[in-house]
Amino acid sequence: MITKRITIFAAAAGFLGMAGLASAKEKGGSGMDNYTKGNQFFEAKQYEQAVEEFAKAIEANAKQPAFYENRGFAYIALEKGTEAAADFSKAIELTPKDERAYMGRAQASLLQKDYGQALADANKAIELKPDNAITYKFRGFAEIGLSQWDKAVADFTTANQKNPDDPQNYDRRAWANRNLKNYDAAVADYTTLIEKNPADTEALVRRGATYTAMTQYEKAIADYQAALKLKPDDYDTVQRLQYVQSALAPKNAPPPAPAVTPTPTPEKPSLITPLNIGIAIAVLIIIAIIGRLVTRGKAEETSGRIR
Repeated sequence: MITKRITIFAAAAGFLGMAGLASAKEKGGSGMDNYTKGNQFFEAKQYEQAVEEFAKAIEANAKQPAFYENRGFAYIALEKGTEAAADFSKAIELTPKDERAYMGRAQASLLQKDYGQALADANKAIELKPDNAITYKFRGFAEIGLSQWDKAVADFTTANQKNPDDPQNYDRRAWANRNLKNYDAAVADYTTLIEKNPADTEALVRRGATYTAMTQYEKAIADYQAALKLKPDDYDTVQRLQYVQSALAPKNAPPPAPAVTPTPTPEKPSLITPLNIGIAIAVLIIIAIIGRLVTRGKAEETSGRIR
């Protein structure tokens, strides 16, 4: 069975769905050369080098919030949540109404599994910019971390309406619905993902797990087998398939033959019954009477002994 593990996708992937790196308010001035190089390294996914260049930019100009924000995103790509959170906090200090800084810190908090802080920052980001789909997605991540399944479903639905091409919105909404036991809704989202990408093994496995929870074992087996054709060495999927096959085996087994009840041997009736006893007594009485009648009137034999 699939474990009920909370899956938080890499925060860097969430960042890439945003509007790009933060723009410095100043087009010239101290640190801009390093800032530009940092952006170039970031776009090339050379995040360590990006961090170094943004650090140089900050040394040259510590009042530029974009320098902190972009270094924070580079830290997120390196999965360094603590360092990222510190940079976004500094950016918020410099620009309290920058929704990107709150969204960045929300991502950093998700990396640290600080779901309460992530939720608070996502709420602030939505307050500042309610039309950004990704803010609802990351609030949904925080709500999943807090097991607020109904709220997560609502936020991923909103995110999906604003950006229907983001597969994470379908996947995480399906996960929240599975925890609510809304299995049909979860199956619908996984099916959408599979239709969009038939080679999505994760969606196949997760739909199979949902069918398993619904005890629709034949459908679960079909999904697991399809996933194994794409990824035959996935040991977890092999185990899931074996589990469902073993669960289905008793269902398909032929019904047991009816038990044969042996015919009881009739007992011989007992001769000792009240009726038989009465008859026997009557016979004995008749014999006694007949014997008495026979002996009556006979001469008594004389004894030869002298008395």
